[in-house]
Amino acid sequence: VVVAAVMWYLLERTRLGATIRAGVDDPEIARVIGIRVSRLFTAVFSFGSALAGFAGVLSGPILSVYPGLDAEMLPLALIIVILGGAGSLPGALLGSLVIGFIYNFGQAMFPELAYVILFLPMVIVLVVRPQGLFGRQSVCIAYRPCSPWQRSSRCRSGSIATTT
Repeated sequence: VVVAAVMWYLLERTRLGATIRAGVDDPEIARVIGIRVSRLFTAVFSFGSALAGFAGVLSGPILSVYPGLDAEMLPLALIIVILGGAGSLPGALLGSLVIGFIYNFGQAMFPELAYVILFLPMVIVLVVRPQGLFGRQSVCIAYRPCSPWQRSSRCRSGSIATTT
């Protein structure tokens, strides 16, 4: 919980977090304003790998590491990311709590269906809110080329199309 709180503060309240968000949202504009996006992404990937290693060290003694544990954890991570919304730290926290509760409840009540029950909230969220509980709808600008006889500023400004 402490690591999640520190990560949230780092990404939402610091200049480094603003730089990371700028690089993710629009890498071209970030390059124009002087951010070295490739170096930034390398640093973020390295930090994420270090966090994954830290999580492995902490959870190794609890989960009794064995071959095939990754195949058990990856679907859970996918469900959590889809449930919370890609790129949302509070969404990942809420998604992990919901999935942990559902998994334990399913193990106690329906042991043979516990793993299948995990996919139910993911399917519901994908149908009702495809961007996840805390995800945001993305907006992209599609530019139209100008014809030679059109000189209005509107043909270069583009039209806004929303994507999910």
